[in-house]
Amino acid sequence: MYARDVASIATPIGLVRVTGSADRIYAIDILATGDAAASDVPAIREALRQLEAYFAGRLKAFDLPLAPSPTERGAVLRQGIVDIAFGETASYGALAKAIGSSPRAIGQACARNPFPIVVPCHRILGAGGALGAYSAGNGPITKFRLLDHERPQGGLL
Repeated sequence: MYARDVASIATPIGLVRVTGSADRIYAIDILATGDAAASDVPAIREALRQLEAYFAGRLKAFDLPLAPSPTERGAVLRQGIVDIAFGETASYGALAKAIGSSPRAIGQACARNPFPIVVPCHRILGAGGALGAYSAGNGPITKFRLLDHERPQGGLL
């Protein structure tokens, strides 16, 4: 296993820290406080660049070398979450039905998601559009802020 490095950037939802190696991202964390820190590691630099572009409104889909899911089923759940497009949402139940899983499995995958924002579990809502839980940052507040960031602007009242 390669040595891991860490870097972070300030964002509207707090400090976002990326952990990775030269060719892979292992974790993304949303922190309440801290200082931005740079890295010379290519995969981390690219992750920070894409996160910065996302928060600047210039990026809607991430393309990063994420560490693989530890299980095949986990990979299917992760891909189902990734497939929810920028600005869109899905309920736990609807996503579960679409990928042949259960709402509980979707919830567990979201709770264990090591890549918040990039694997957009913030786009998954409870029944009837309820905001529901969020395991990153400040929980539901962070989830709401990410959804608000992705909401189409300039629409009719």
